[in-house]
Amino acid sequence: MAEIEVGRNILEANQSMADKFRRQFAAQGVKVLNLISSPGAGKTSVLEQTLKRLSGRLSCAVIEGDIQTDEDAQRVAACGVPAVQIQTQGACHLDGPMISEALEALDLEGLDLLIIENVGNLVCPVDFDLGEDMKVAVLSVTEGDDKPSKYPALFRAAGVLLVNKIDLLPYIDCDLERIHNTCHTLNPQQKVFDISCRTGEGLKDWVSWLENWVRS
Repeated sequence: MAEIEVGRNILEANQSMADKFRRQFAAQGVKVLNLISSPGAGKTSVLEQTLKRLSGRLSCAVIEGDIQTDEDAQRVAACGVPAVQIQTQGACHLDGPMISEALEALDLEGLDLLIIENVGNLVCPVDFDLGEDMKVAVLSVTEGDDKPSKYPALFRAAGVLLVNKIDLLPYIDCDLERIHNTCHTLNPQQKVFDISCRTGEGLKDWVSWLENWVRS
């Protein structure tokens, strides 16, 4: 019982911070995405390709979450956008206090879009609201077509699903239709984009949709 209470208190405290962030973002006209996937699905590659295509069209910034190193933040900064690295030192997700500290290093004035790249994990990040307007799930076809049914919480919560690495479909055993059908069952309102960061396939549609969403 004590463990349940501790867990509940942590989530309630985090939610309070997330609500505060959400009011702050809304007041400053900033749209916020929480990008979630398992390790190796290609979140950072998706982020790079997205930022390059939004260059000159939207003002963007990124909060990068990793257990160790600042390699991803360096990759994002090379795209010409402000990037703040959070090293969680073993924690499997970002939370309110981490975001609060990162926001102190960011100027939200004039910003259109803030993207939070969460720690690679399909479970824990879903439970911790970061004040985002939308969760975006990235799933690589190399992970298999059973991931949405095995980890339904993320795919139910995500407003957008990016199915990445579709250029590898001829070489692996993955049923793209099964992914689509499972995710539609979990969240009929979810937008799904099949993409390849290597070939660029599908990225134009995703970025066009994203820009329209931010401006809406």
